[in-house]
Amino acid sequence: MNAIEVDVAVIGAGQAGLSAAYHLQRRGFTPVTRDPGAAQTFVVLDANAAPGGAWQHRWESLRMATVNGIHELPGFPVPPADPSTPSRDALPPYFADYERRFALEVQRPVRVRAVRRADDDPDGRLLVETDRGTWAARHVINATGTWTRPFRPYHPGLERFRGRQLHVADYVSADELAGERVIIVGAGISAVQLLDEISHVAETVWMTRREPEWIEEEFDLATRSAAIAGVEARVRQGLPPGSVISVTGMHWTPWARAAQARGVLVRHPMFASIEERGVRMPDGSFIEADVILWATGFRPALDHLAPLKLRTPEGGFRVAETRSLDEPRLFLIGYGPSQSTVGANRAGRAAVQQIVAERTARAAAAPAA
Repeated sequence: MNAIEVDVAVIGAGQAGLSAAYHLQRRGFTPVTRDPGAAQTFVVLDANAAPGGAWQHRWESLRMATVNGIHELPGFPVPPADPSTPSRDALPPYFADYERRFALEVQRPVRVRAVRRADDDPDGRLLVETDRGTWAARHVINATGTWTRPFRPYHPGLERFRGRQLHVADYVSADELAGERVIIVGAGISAVQLLDEISHVAETVWMTRREPEWIEEEFDLATRSAAIAGVEARVRQGLPPGSVISVTGMHWTPWARAAQARGVLVRHPMFASIEERGVRMPDGSFIEADVILWATGFRPALDHLAPLKLRTPEGGFRVAETRSLDEPRLFLIGYGPSQSTVGANRAGRAAVQQIVAERTARAAAAPAA
């Protein structure tokens, strides 16, 4: 099958991908499915069967009142919602309305299998190979996020455990764990939020690799800016972005305060190994468990970029201002410092600005006909 030529291919239709699509359209790009002959074309490819990005997969009990960090998509505010509404019910319709309002013509479900160079020409095209054909793009904006790559660290005995093992990505609600003994592993916002929630109906044990260092100061703009700068420095060097907590520290949240007030915010050191009925602690003691809930974060979903051979020995990608330093035709948004919803919006705009500036410069340098 011949590749469909397009100026920009956007992979992923979550917050970052839709932001990029919006800014592309504002700068004169047209969905190639609407007009293949347009002067500037783009396509948005999304693996999900429906709009909503990762929000459609969040756990049932994550309500609009408790979700951490909703930011509106550019040009269209989030409509008012009942605070008790599950975010996975409220936000996907907003994303669907957004796609219709701006006629972005997202192609789905389309699974991207690989991105590779069409040839050795550094100004040539990148081939985006999917389960529904191949797209040949002058630029690729990758916005695949992390939700499809939950991270489960290996521990000795992992395969021996006879109880249930869940990752946050698998979690639905506390009701399914009622009456059980649950070990919650992780030090992030999700771990503490689920600890507070699950401890109302089950016996919980909270474990982290390191002793949490709680920060009393408010997570204000200055603190946030410093955290983002730290992540930017890491990805520029090709280091993995790292967890949010490793950069920001653990700030007190309403869930942490609530768990503390009920006496369940008690941190235990990580177990030494996993056994059939529970975990063995470093001091030799044994803790029984019915469930191990891994709130251990996610990793960037970038395996489809492997043919480009951009991953550093440290395991990251060298990125500056959303652009790959080793493949200038590729932009990574929703990666590193732009993982937040507001960061994803800005990254989408920044990527498009660079693409437009480059196209404008090339047009100006081209000899007159």
